[in-house]
Amino acid sequence: MRALILALSLLPLAALAETAPMTGAEFEAYATGKTLTYADRGEVFGTEEYLPGRRVRWAFTGEQCRIGHWYEQDQAICFVYEDLTEPQCWEFRHGPSGMTARFLGESGTELSEVAQSDTPLACAGPDIGV
Repeated sequence: MRALILALSLLPLAALAETAPMTGAEFEAYATGKTLTYADRGEVFGTEEYLPGRRVRWAFTGEQCRIGHWYEQDQAICFVYEDLTEPQCWEFRHGPSGMTARFLGESGTELSEVAQSDTPLACAGPDIGV
């Protein structure tokens, strides 16, 4: 009985740990070497390949790839891409079936990881094979 009470008392702490934003080190350990596909309300939004050295390759569905890098700022993971002037900052969390991400800009877009691969992102357009 005592073990059950102890286990039940620890549940809220475990739940908080699961929903805390990922640190840069946690994000790097989870994502590096993977290609992750994200969806917004069930619709595929885009795919990003996480390369060594905090480099990334991103493509909205059906569009050309963008090359960039990421860095940690406060409790956010911020991305800078070659064709955008402003960092794109997101809060990543571990979800029940992969990562979730919430954009920290005006739109507040929320994404869910829906697929994971160790194959490179297939890029259309002039940067093929980059």
